[in-house]
Amino acid sequence: MKNIKVLGTGCRNCEITANVIVAAARQAGVEIELEKITDIAEIMGYGVMSTPGVVVDGKLVHSGGVPGPDQVRGWVAD
Repeated sequence: MKNIKVLGTGCRNCEITANVIVAAARQAGVEIELEKITDIAEIMGYGVMSTPGVVVDGKLVHSGGVPGPDQVRGWVAD
């Protein structure tokens, strides 16, 4: 199971990012644990200055916008 964190304050793009990740995981048949991190100090701890950010299994893989579906599929398939 992959642990995926969406880093952001709960803005629209953060919600879209979370929805894209859930949909991609479902399509790939991959089980994920999705967390939404809204604490600014924790977000900055990952070095994210522009949200949404995405952390997969402890590694920052994206920040600063909604990721594309192909990009997300790559994260859940790894």
